Amino acid sequence: MSVATENVTIAVGGDEMGAYVARPEGGDALPAVIVFMEIFGVNDHIQDVTRRVAELGYVAIAPDYFHRTGPGIRLAYDDSGMEEGMKHLNQLHADQMVADAQATLDYLRGRADVKGDAIGAMGFCIGGHMTYLTAATTDVKAAASFYGGGIAGPTGPGGAIPTFARTSGISGHILCLFGGQDELIPDHQVETIREALEAAGTKHEIVIYPKADHGFFCDKRATYNADAAEDSWNRVQALFAAELKG
Repeated sequence: MSVATENVTIAVGGDEMGAYVARPEGGDALPAVIVFMEIFGVNDHIQDVTRRVAELGYVAIAPDYFHRTGPGIRLAYDDSGMEEGMKHLNQLHADQMVADAQATLDYLRGRADVKGDAIGAMGFCIGGHMTYLTAATTDVKAAASFYGGGIAGPTGPGGAIPTFARTSGISGHILCLFGGQDELIPDHQVETIREALEAAGTKHEIVIYPKADHGFFCDKRATYNADAAEDSWNRVQALFAAELKG
């Protein structure tokens, strides 16, 4: 499938947030998927994932929610990229993240090529956290959170309430994907998320890949796990097909 791409700007209050958009060529209105980046920005890998989503028949968008502190950064998966990315991660605040997510939804719903009632989200690492937060605070119909760090932490980004405490706000179907070897997200945090989802009666699935580490989906990282990446991608495709196209 041929895919067209563009860079757009989204208004968020008095700020502007850049975003990378990919969509199948043609004029039909389609479901949409938000792709939330890691701490490395909307880099080559995130742009590749966004295009892969578009090839499945969605308008896909990757917003730059570091736009307040590091607009446009595209970092490599190395020590310097990690150090720089962590600086911006540590300046995030949940209220601003929710505002960025809502602004992205509003932007999508303003596009003639998007079916505004069929929008999902997915993301990786802090983007996985952003996905869970978005699912809990907006009306996205489906969400796929890859190794979302800090969801079950004592506080949310910027000292906000813990993100798992917002679980009752999730109205769509959420898929949470974790690596069993991921020391950044210990087992007890995964269980806290599971308990919150079950208590809220949320439509959900939690998948743990016993041999996978943090970042298992990204083929640019040393922790890439081909088996976990393939299985998780198949699950994401099935989720979005059922909830956004069904």
